[in-house]
Amino acid sequence: MLSVVHTDISILALDAIVNAANESLLGGGGVDGAIHRAAGGELLGACKKIGGCPTGKARITAGFDLPSKWIIHAVGPRWRGGGYGEANLLESCYVSAFELAMENQVRTIAFPCISTGIYGFPKREAAKIAVSVMRTYECRFDKIICCCFGEEEKNIYEQILEA
Repeated sequence: MLSVVHTDISILALDAIVNAANESLLGGGGVDGAIHRAAGGELLGACKKIGGCPTGKARITAGFDLPSKWIIHAVGPRWRGGGYGEANLLESCYVSAFELAMENQVRTIAFPCISTGIYGFPKREAAKIAVSVMRTYECRFDKIICCCFGEEEKNIYEQILEA
């Protein structure tokens, strides 16, 4: 089941939530910062041990103080105008997150709007890519949630899902 919610992803009690991470995995602003704050200090130590993650890929850690068992850290691309493989890299980070989820027996998962904040990816284009990948994996999960922090993003996801 694929659905859309407008809430703080760090409060969701699921098998896994996805973090819109940067390559260092050491926290940042937006979703990344909120997840790091909510998960507690142990998350930073776990991320330091991983040693980073390339753009278009994902890594997994425990959820620590979050209600979710796992955090999947997906590194989306910075938008540079669209001619630098950004769409392929964004798709790859969603696929990588789903593959890690399946390897860890995740049945319920929530994704934020990856790369659309400070990384500047156009929101509608990013949502189309996200929903396309989610539909590919939908039959393998009990619940996939598009977790939007803003009302604008929620409306975009709802429009794409209805199309």
